[in-house]
Order: sequence, then C-alpha cells, then structure tokens
Amino acid sequence: MLEIKKQSLSETFSIYFDKRMFRILLLGAISGFPWVLIGSSLSLWLKEEGLSRSTIGWAGLIFGVYAFNYLWAPLIDRIQIPYLAKKLGHRRGWIVLMQLAILLCLIIWSYINPTENLALLITIGLIIAIASATQDITVDALRIEQIGEHEGKSMAAGAAMAVVGWWTGYKLGGVISLFTAEYFQNIGMADYWQKTFLILGILVILMNIGLMFIHEPLSTDRRSKQKETDQLIESKLGSKNTITSLIAWITGTIGGPIISFFKKNGFTIAVGILGFVFLFKVGEAFLGRMSIVFYKEMGFSKSDIAIYSKTLGWLTTVTFTLLGGLFAIRSGVIRAMFVAGILMALTNLLFTVLAWSGKSEILFAFAVILDDIAAAFATVAFVAFISLLVDRTYTATQYALLASIGTAGRTTLASSSGALVDWLNGDWGTFFILTAVMVIPSLICLWFIKGKLKLRAK
Repeated sequence: MLEIKKQSLSETFSIYFDKRMFRILLLGAISGFPWVLIGSSLSLWLKEEGLSRSTIGWAGLIFGVYAFNYLWAPLIDRIQIPYLAKKLGHRRGWIVLMQLAILLCLIIWSYINPTENLALLITIGLIIAIASATQDITVDALRIEQIGEHEGKSMAAGAAMAVVGWWTGYKLGGVISLFTAEYFQNIGMADYWQKTFLILGILVILMNIGLMFIHEPLSTDRRSKQKETDQLIESKLGSKNTITSLIAWITGTIGGPIISFFKKNGFTIAVGILGFVFLFKVGEAFLGRMSIVFYKEMGFSKSDIAIYSKTLGWLTTVTFTLLGGLFAIRSGVIRAMFVAGILMALTNLLFTVLAWSGKSEILFAFAVILDDIAAAFATVAFVAFISLLVDRTYTATQYALLASIGTAGRTTLASSSGALVDWLNGDWGTFFILTAVMVIPSLICLWFIKGKLKLRAK
C-alpha cells in the first residue's frame, strides 16, 4: 500500500518549478475549459432567455456523460487515431480530435435560438460534453504519464498543478464569456451569447497550439503489457482464431483494469473507495449547478459574477490549490480529504447567510473566496488520491473509471438541484444547508477505510 511521506517546504515548492508541471498546467486548462461552456455560460444563457430553474437544472444532465466515459476509456487506451497519432502521438491525437469537435459545436451554437430550438441546443451541448469527457480520458492519462511511476512527491505536486490548470481553464473561460457577453449586450448586439461562443472558439484554437509543446512519452511498455494480457486470456480459451483473439482483446481491454483494481485493494476496501469517490462532491455539485442562477436572482450583474466568482475565485483557487498540494504531501491525502470535506460543508453555509441577509457584495466575495478555498483543497487531494491508485498498464481506463464514478455522484444527483430549489419555493438558504449536509455520507465511507488504506509518495 502507499503512504505520503513528509518533506520540507522548500522541497515541495521546488517540485512546482519542474518543467513537467507547466505541461500539466496546460493539460488541466484544456480539460477545465469545456465545463464553462456547458456549465455557467449555458445556464446563464438559458436563464436570460427566460427558461425556468428546473429546465436549467435538468439541462445539466448532459454532464452525466462524464460519469460514463470509463465505458469507452479502454478503447481510447488502445485505439490510435489515423494520421493524428502518427503525427502527434496517441494521446495528443485524441485530444486534438476532440478539440476540433468542440470548436465545430461552438460554431453551430452561434446560429441557434434557445427558445425555438432548445432540443437542438441541448443536443449540441451533449456533443460538447461527450467530446470533453473523451478528451479528459486522454488528458488525465497524459498528465499521469508525465511523471515517473515511483515519483510520488511529483505526482502529488502534479495533482495540484492539474487542479490549478483545470480551474484556470474554467475561470478564464468564465471571465471571458461573461465580460464578452455583457459587452455585446451593452452595445445592443442581438444574439450576444451566440457571438460570445465564437470568441470562446478562439481559445480552443490557442489551446491546441499550446498542446504541441507538451511531450508525449513513448507507450511501448504499456502496449506490450496489454498484449501479454491478451495472449494470456487467449491461451486460456484453448484455441487461437479470429473469434478468440477478439474475445481476448475485449476481455483484456475492459476486464483487466477492473480486476487489477479489486485485486490490488481487496474487495471491501475497493467498495469503500468507490462509495467515497461517488459521494464526496455531491454537495458541492448541487451548489455549483445552481450558483449562477442564485447570483442572478440575488441581483448581481454579469460583471459582478465575473469579478468575484471568476477572477478573484481563480486567484484564490491557484493559491490554495498549491497550498493544498503542500498540505496533502505533508499531512497525507486521507487527512487532507477529511479537512476538505468539513471546509466544503462550512463554506456552503456561508451562502445560506448570503441568501437570508440579502444582496451584499462584501458577503458575496467572502462566500465565493472561502468556497473556492475549500474546493481547491478538496480537488487537489481527490486528484492525488486517484492518481496514486492507478495501474500504469491501464492509466487512462482506471483513472477514467474512478473519476467517472466521482462525476456520477456530482452530475446525476445534482441534475435535480433546480427542482429542489423549486420544491423549497425558492428558499435558497435551506437549499444551501442541505448541500452542506450532503458531504457527511462520504466522510463516513472514508472513516471506515482510512485505517486500512494508505497512500505513500516515495
């Protein structure tokens, strides 16, 4: 089993200046950017078109795709994109293909009227989610493969940089989308959100240019081990022909990562891990799904949201993610997740205070900043936790499986967030109290496995 080893402050911060960390930073940004497209930007677009909270909440079901990307992760781990793989590499080839799909969807969105073509708009959003979820599989694999298998300290630091990158992509995209939409709206431009998505398409192009500077390690060892598994399964089938080869390939591709995970951790601990991963960020997701709707109903403008929730939130997230990485390395990932869970619950309660006290920019900024601090600690510990669990033979598949289970809790359950607010008759204060309580079940799961599960950075 693995356990994080303590190190000095200077040693920890020196790891952040490794050139590989800057590559991981960019990969994180590429991964985080699409979330602002189908998250806050889409939600505010629908809100300003007069659609109900419930409709906006249910539209968030498209995020459910992230919960199931592990289903095709084995294929992405093994199949190479013709031409792109040869020119760019296996991982980068997949990323570029998905980025092109997202860019095309943004162009199509720029021609859609939400009130007249809501089904088409959501369908395009679903395609963006599928492309983004597929991209995440290979982004996470490429990130993990930037670090040596036994460089546990660098892996924890890399997790922090990945989170910083993700939030940078998400927050930067949010700032640009909100300021651009408000600018277009103020100058009287019709369909200002549609034009905004064209501007966001430029960011997609820039990210693809940056991707060309990220090194992709050779994957010959991974391929050889995968083939060994196929051959072992084929030998058990007793004969060698096209059908048995296909069965061996499918079994080795899909079954191998799952068997490896349960064998490594034991059935009971493995189930405990899965329960924790599924439940850990449910409360945060409920809050996040409805946050921008709440801000709007409280009377905050798009520029207010951009400044406090996006710009200040990004600076806070970057700072405390790096500190969270330091905390996780020195105190251990398990302890870091307990602290993060408690912080998430407490910061959610600040939004209750905001809801019941009325519009206050100071309280708004305070709540958003502390919420981002909690999210930063939670995410870096979570990413490090998963990254240290994966088997390098099945990097993309196992990470995608664990990340998807976590996303399943956040997306499938949180899709009812708008309906919950409506059921509460718009009582936002009570809603945020409920989101704080939602963290408790995950911490109970973690408590039961903490004594048997140890993560070690060698």
